[in-house]
Amino acid sequence: MRKAGLVTGQILAALRDYAEPGRTPKELDALAARMLAEAGAVSSFKGYGSTLNLPPYPAVTCISVNDVVVHGIPHSKPLEEGDLVSIDFGAVLDGWNGDSAITFSVGNPEPEREALSQATEKAMWDGIAAAAVGKRLGDVGHAIQSSIKRSDRRYSIVRDFTGHGIGHEMHEDPDVPNYGRPGKGIRIVDGLTIAIEPIITLGSSWLIEDPDEWTMRTKRGGPAAHWEHTIAITKQGLWVLTALDGGKEELGKRGILVNDLAERLE
Repeated sequence: MRKAGLVTGQILAALRDYAEPGRTPKELDALAARMLAEAGAVSSFKGYGSTLNLPPYPAVTCISVNDVVVHGIPHSKPLEEGDLVSIDFGAVLDGWNGDSAITFSVGNPEPEREALSQATEKAMWDGIAAAAVGKRLGDVGHAIQSSIKRSDRRYSIVRDFTGHGIGHEMHEDPDVPNYGRPGKGIRIVDGLTIAIEPIITLGSSWLIEDPDEWTMRTKRGGPAAHWEHTIAITKQGLWVLTALDGGKEELGKRGILVNDLAERLE
């Protein structure tokens, strides 16, 4: 899973560098598809949905711009200065999945949107830091929820979508909500692999669905941010499988142990 996670993280970093005013989400998606093929990996996303009575997803990335919350199908409209872009992306390598999402501003950031993205990223890391063998998923959700409340009372958690288990399939049990009560929920066991992914809006989290049956956007037009990492939780510590450094920098700031296997392999 670390190999799949590295492919996922490396491609997301390349997409972020490639995005600039004038480029289109379709161009970003094409770059991701080329990089997947070069890595010997396949997309977790393309074709997804047929077993859920949804039209097969047509791209390898979900690119959500400004008021689009999740599942934005890449289009040909050029990105503009100050756009807030969320890219959700997954790779399958040797039968194992990596799943991650980032949010960033194109060109010069609009301060209110950039603050939303930063708060969402911080909440993700606060949730990751709360995950440990013996704790419960309610502890993770509570950490994310508390972090968002501390950042700005105007922010809303999108409760329609949650994190999830991940392994041979992109979506596995258990669900990992971005809210919860300490000490409640499923107990975390050694070796659990999950994707933690807060999705936050500025203002109301009411959503509407586009006719394509995938694109979800805020009903009132406010911006949204989405951050996600796939992690492994072990007795030896955490391992952020889709972070290029395995999570060492961010977890180190919080005094959290990184799995020593990660240290030996990297």
